[in-house]
Amino acid sequence: MLEQARARTRELQDRMRRAGIERAIFTDESSIAYLAGFWGYLGVEFGRPTVLIVEADAAPVVVTPLMESQMVAAMTWVDDVRAWEDSGPRRWPRVLGDVLGEAPGELWVERDQLPAILRNWIDDTYPGTRLRDISPVLGAMRMIKSSFEIAVMKQAGEIAGAMMRAAHDSLREGAREYESAVAVIEAGSRKAAGFLTDAGWERFVSPMIHNLQIVQSGADTAMVHRRASVKAYERGDPVYFCFCNMAQFKQYKLGFDRMFHVGEATDEAARVQQAAIDAQQAAIAAIRPGVAAEEVAAAADEVYRARGYETGYRTGRSIGVAYLEAPELKAGDTTTLRPGMTFAVDGGISVDGRVAGRIGDSVVVTETGCEYLTEYPRRILLSRG
Repeated sequence: MLEQARARTRELQDRMRRAGIERAIFTDESSIAYLAGFWGYLGVEFGRPTVLIVEADAAPVVVTPLMESQMVAAMTWVDDVRAWEDSGPRRWPRVLGDVLGEAPGELWVERDQLPAILRNWIDDTYPGTRLRDISPVLGAMRMIKSSFEIAVMKQAGEIAGAMMRAAHDSLREGAREYESAVAVIEAGSRKAAGFLTDAGWERFVSPMIHNLQIVQSGADTAMVHRRASVKAYERGDPVYFCFCNMAQFKQYKLGFDRMFHVGEATDEAARVQQAAIDAQQAAIAAIRPGVAAEEVAAAADEVYRARGYETGYRTGRSIGVAYLEAPELKAGDTTTLRPGMTFAVDGGISVDGRVAGRIGDSVVVTETGCEYLTEYPRRILLSRG
């Protein structure tokens, strides 16, 4: 992983030189993981920023909290790791200011991800400095995944599959939503642990599946993103599991969703779910090199219209070290698909207050079409018990 991160940073520096960019500041965790190979645990939410500074013609610098610095130094390939303290003369503004100097003419930052605490400091410290957006430069690199990245994402897909099997096995009348969530976390963590060793860089990668499980049942499935509760399942309940904030491995995120039905599916639930499946499959069938992103969304929208449904969902989003990358599979995005792009592709319908139909998978664009990164049956699914 670290050799890949080092190579990406060198490629970024080449792109910066060609574009006349002298220095860029990265503050988003996914960008820092992509370039420097590490991620922390106490971030800006605790008032503790970590910053990666990349210069076109000099070695990169990491600025990180003292309490994180030992772990960061062990995880990253970057040699220059500068620690700052919560109080005293070596607070983060002083350390970061030492790296940036007195009056940089311009700074390239991740405009949409720049935390307010850092933006305010930059505005106050460098009032005459022009801020430019480095995100499109790095985004162009992240858009096409390497074979190494795709291999990691396939492992994430296997972990997600184990999570979905556990979700399926947990369903029975009288069982509760939170019990399904506990089963998902245990199954995913055990599967992830099987891919890891306690040596080298991997010893810092936790197998633990985390984030609050999105699961809802019955009429609440129309709410899309309600969290697991103590609600008990009833016969005929649709049950929706979304793993889009949980299906990840080594910082690579996938999209993965399934809808199940406890014991039986009502006619309306089956009709809505089948429409969602068919729309997703139409979109996936449209994915191939040379197709515009919006054409994939149009293929799904055609199915929705034919079945009498309207949807405000985008059909898909690019995935990688962030939950949302570029391009997106939606109207207005004319990006041409290329091999190595990876997407979460969804089918989704909500009938407010009554029922919903949903399905989601992750795919990678190949030379001739696409390949699934996630696997679970794509049909109307009933509980096993």
